[in-house]
Amino acid sequence: MKENSSILVTGGTGSFGNTFVPMTLARYKPKRIIIFSRDEMKQWEMAKSFKDNDRVRFFIGDVRDKERLYRALDGVDYVVHAAATKIVPTAEYNPFECVKTNINGAMNLVDACIDKGVKRVVALSTDKASAPANLYGATKLVSDKIFIAGNSYAGGEATRFAVVRYGNVMGSRGSVIPFFMSIRDKGVLPITDERMTRFMISLEQGVELVWHAFDDMEGGEIYVKKIPSMKVTDIAQVVAPEATQEVIGIRPGEKLHEQMISEEDSQFTYEYPEHFKILPAIHNWAESEARIKDGRRVAEGFSYTSDNNQEWMAQEQLRAWIDANAGKIGKI
Repeated sequence: MKENSSILVTGGTGSFGNTFVPMTLARYKPKRIIIFSRDEMKQWEMAKSFKDNDRVRFFIGDVRDKERLYRALDGVDYVVHAAATKIVPTAEYNPFECVKTNINGAMNLVDACIDKGVKRVVALSTDKASAPANLYGATKLVSDKIFIAGNSYAGGEATRFAVVRYGNVMGSRGSVIPFFMSIRDKGVLPITDERMTRFMISLEQGVELVWHAFDDMEGGEIYVKKIPSMKVTDIAQVVAPEATQEVIGIRPGEKLHEQMISEEDSQFTYEYPEHFKILPAIHNWAESEARIKDGRRVAEGFSYTSDNNQEWMAQEQLRAWIDANAGKIGKI
């Protein structure tokens, strides 16, 4: 992502895009960043923050519309794919719509990026794509496979694709922290299961993982950030220490613990100081020294889940993070 490059972010008005854009403008000084999304009101609101910056452009479109993607990708060097239908219950009740965006949209983007000569594409994934238990996770697993295979599909073209995968993003819209904060005055917080754990990652860490993927990728890798875990009951205790916690049961499609690397992936997974990298199983790419670099293969049967994690976030750490980010929690 060198200076004077053109970057397009699909679904760029979401939580990730609102963090990625100012951080990338400050660090890389790109020629332009194009926000490609279908909600004109979100674009209008986001544009207010960049009204004095002519490097940020807005382009109404949908990843379901391949022709519109072709037009938006004119002259683009790098793409971050953040567009998705991602609310688990919404996907369960509207499966066709979820498939159209998460699977068909991925196929459209792969085709369009290859044909328009985009250099590199990084797609955002989710812990729910590892051994999926709900439709959203299943569509994101398919999406991941599409982007990985896109490197083979590109043939002799130079376009390369990689994926980044991370879990619960602290403070993002619809996540557990802003939800608990919105109802803590009622004195009762609903807990789906007292044993439930979640990975904890900040939006800034998510952006940095995408930057690393662009710098490191050869094509076909899935990057998994090493991040701490936390029990949901501890999150509730930090947000509302005086509130009663009421166990209501796990919702349809919800997992007790998040998983980002399965045992089946362990034979293709390498460890690095700050992340893991799942290499592609196809074409013997997992044996590629260019992709492995200085990584160390994980043990057979290894899995990376929020309950077997070696790193845990203390309540004091979360409390300090909430105090430092109080003004923007739940707003992006």
